[in-house]
Amino acid sequence: MIRVVAPSRLHAGLFRVPGPAAPVAGERAFGGAGLMVELPGVVVTARPAAGWQFEGPLASRAQVFAMRFLMSVPEDRRRPQQVLVERAPAEHTGLGTGTQLGLAVAKVLAVAHGEGGLASPDLAARVGRGERSAIGVHGFDHGGLLVDAGKLPGELVSPLLARVDLPDEWRVVVFTPPVAGGWHGARERHAFSVAAGGAPDALRRLVDETLLPAGRAGDSDTFGDALYEFNRRAGEPFAAAQGGVYASPEVETLIADLRSRGVRGVSQSSWGPTVFALAPDADTALSLVLRFRGRVSCFVTRLSSGHRVERE
Repeated sequence: MIRVVAPSRLHAGLFRVPGPAAPVAGERAFGGAGLMVELPGVVVTARPAAGWQFEGPLASRAQVFAMRFLMSVPEDRRRPQQVLVERAPAEHTGLGTGTQLGLAVAKVLAVAHGEGGLASPDLAARVGRGERSAIGVHGFDHGGLLVDAGKLPGELVSPLLARVDLPDEWRVVVFTPPVAGGWHGARERHAFSVAAGGAPDALRRLVDETLLPAGRAGDSDTFGDALYEFNRRAGEPFAAAQGGVYASPEVETLIADLRSRGVRGVSQSSWGPTVFALAPDADTALSLVLRFRGRVSCFVTRLSSGHRVERE
């Protein structure tokens, strides 16, 4: 049996939201910054079988990814597998579940078919992930803090611009406010179609001059302030669709409450409703959980260094 254990992705925002006009030559769209964490994560296993089988949460989605991957495998080399999704969080909650599931399915089948050395951008291209952000694509392999350069027209996956291994003692508290997500499909496309404003150059400077250096130095306070500021400003182009820089009033209230209690690194992840807070150590993270658990679902997780492959 082959098991792939993949992290979850937390996305702090995009650099540049493309407008309805034709792209400017040489101008990259999307890009951005994010983190990879161990939990809740995605776990997929595969074992040889007489015929193809797909089981577990999001099994039908896993089957779609598998069929896409197999299109690049000659028919006479395809080896039927029993594919089991052992663990996967709900989709469209800001955790990058679709990309991590797609890559985990692609990886487990790549290993089963003797292509275990394929890097995550190659896996993503085979299963159709990385349409906008590539944080989760690169984070599948590498983990840590990642900065995605943005896509040029015709690029399948945005290149990785920078990556930093953050201190091992840092923890992330993941919160799920009791509100519906829903920012996907037609609603997401509408949000992009009405997006306006933004300051991509200022966001890049904030990442290059503050977020990355603070991460390398292990300066949690400076890093946290830069993370919060980046996320807030990255939400401005979507204010018309969201009714503000965050996806809902509940998310905005939670972030304001965390900041008022001295938590500096707070961010909505992607479209939410997931909110995450950076803690400098496990004790601080636990105190946050104890303070908020009666009001909102929350848990502590470690930063991830990327996926791993296990064999039994």
